[in-house]
Amino acid sequence: MDRYLVFGHPVRHSKSPFIHTLFARQTQQALEYGLAEPAVDAFAATLQGFFADGGKGCNVTVPFKEQAFTLVDRLSPRAQRAGAVNTIKLTDDGILLGDNTDGAGLVADLKAHGVDLVASRVLLLGAGGAARGALAPLLAERPSELVIANRTHAKAEQLAAEFHDLGAVTAKPYADLQGRFDLIINSTSASLQGDLPPLAPALIHHEIAIYDMMYGATDTPFIHWAKQHGALQTMDGLGMLVEQAAEAFTVWRGIRPGTKQVLRELKRNLGIL
Repeated sequence: MDRYLVFGHPVRHSKSPFIHTLFARQTQQALEYGLAEPAVDAFAATLQGFFADGGKGCNVTVPFKEQAFTLVDRLSPRAQRAGAVNTIKLTDDGILLGDNTDGAGLVADLKAHGVDLVASRVLLLGAGGAARGALAPLLAERPSELVIANRTHAKAEQLAAEFHDLGAVTAKPYADLQGRFDLIINSTSASLQGDLPPLAPALIHHEIAIYDMMYGATDTPFIHWAKQHGALQTMDGLGMLVEQAAEAFTVWRGIRPGTKQVLRELKRNLGIL
């Protein structure tokens, strides 16, 4: 039986085993998927031990994504761009391949919700690892402009400069944001603390799409705020979680699972349906 894990700290709350078990059942793949929560300073040794003991692949989540980037033998182009690895595959020739499926998962979920990114004006809140992982896949969809806003403006400027070769990406301070955006994506962790990005309510309109990478059994604070100010289409990151998992499963097994039923089952499991 092929073995897969998700590495994180903490990771006991992870829904990845639930998701990948459903994917395996759906595609009739023989595999088992578990959890690994090594101490922060023991990740490298635990990862190496897992593959030495016959492991076939793993997911990597907080706080190990940047460390995983340095531990693999080869990086996919999207992992290279993201500066982080969330998926590792042991190839047939014994190479540890590092990939990043987060941005692809975000774009797939946006499309599943009918959001057309082509020629759209996109505002990305945050300039951390989540934003970095999303930028290349978002720019590949050819928005007319992608603006990055971050509390520390210099970080947003640096990120925009790094990705400028991929499309029309700029950085602006929150106070200077103006004009009509078609989509706002919150990649900050503010929702975890119950906080909000310092965004002007005037940027919200009835036709805008709002996406928060965080998720929960109820609306995140950002989604709740956006609804209060007139947003009609709001999405949280639960679909992104399932879509990035499907992308990782495809990297490992060479077969792409369907996500709609798995997302419904996950919502039922979380008590959302």
